[in-house]
Amino acid sequence: MSKIKSLSDLKKIKEEVQSKMKLRENSDNPEQFVQVKVGMATCGIASGAKDTMKFFIEELELQAVDAVVTQTGCMGYCYAEPTVEVILPGKEPVVFGYVNKNKAEEIIDTYIKKGKLVDGIIPISFKTIDE
Repeated sequence: MSKIKSLSDLKKIKEEVQSKMKLRENSDNPEQFVQVKVGMATCGIASGAKDTMKFFIEELELQAVDAVVTQTGCMGYCYAEPTVEVILPGKEPVVFGYVNKNKAEEIIDTYIKKGKLVDGIIPISFKTIDE
């Protein structure tokens, strides 16, 4: 950690800590918030998932969308990396493939904020044991 040399340094650290605390508080009850899970297995990272995750974190905070952005392992859609699962409160999860910055922006503006589906959804092609 760098030394604090001015009041602005202290304010910057305070903002960073508050941002991290908000994320932690939101993660206690994630079902009440928009959940964004970015696939960060090796194939996802190689395809740009780190940049995708960073964009979601920054853009959702900038647009004041209450969300929990987390990373997850392999989702099994290696052909469509980076993959992102979005869960709106009270809705079923939707997985998007080939999510770069432009697609992430479209997901935020159209799906998360307006509830309208966008291209790039990976269809669910499996059933659970319970079904």
